[in-house]
Amino acid sequence: MPKEGLTLLLIECPYCGPRDEIEFRNGGQAHVPYPADPSALSDRDWAEYLFYRDNPRGRFAERWLHTAGCRKWFNAVRDTAIYEFAAVYPIDAPRPEAPADSRPGALHHSAEAPSGSHTGARPHSAEAPAPTSSSTPTGEGGNR
Repeated sequence: MPKEGLTLLLIECPYCGPRDEIEFRNGGQAHVPYPADPSALSDRDWAEYLFYRDNPRGRFAERWLHTAGCRKWFNAVRDTAIYEFAAVYPIDAPRPEAPADSRPGALHHSAEAPSGSHTGARPHSAEAPAPTSSSTPTGEGGNR
């Protein structure tokens, strides 16, 4: 159970709706194409395909897995600087396009995007009782 004052994100699963962030796992950069002929790649090129990913500050398309829910993969556009989700969409849908004014949460879907695509995640305060000294991991009432 979350500690008092802890703020969780509500991430909008495109299949299940909004859920607490602890139900999800990040799967890295989205829309990374598989090499057309992997056997033709050098060891260096294959290693770059497997391990090298963009890591920008700002909006970034990522893959997410709803581990504690439907167990389905989906994509999300998330601002890596402020952890805001601008859009979530099914894994096989195209990335939503940013409008000219590019404000947070202002993404829209192209004509090919399915109508079931959702936007964003909302902050969510967890209501939980304050931890007591007997509930600490060490049982001694002190900080670890």
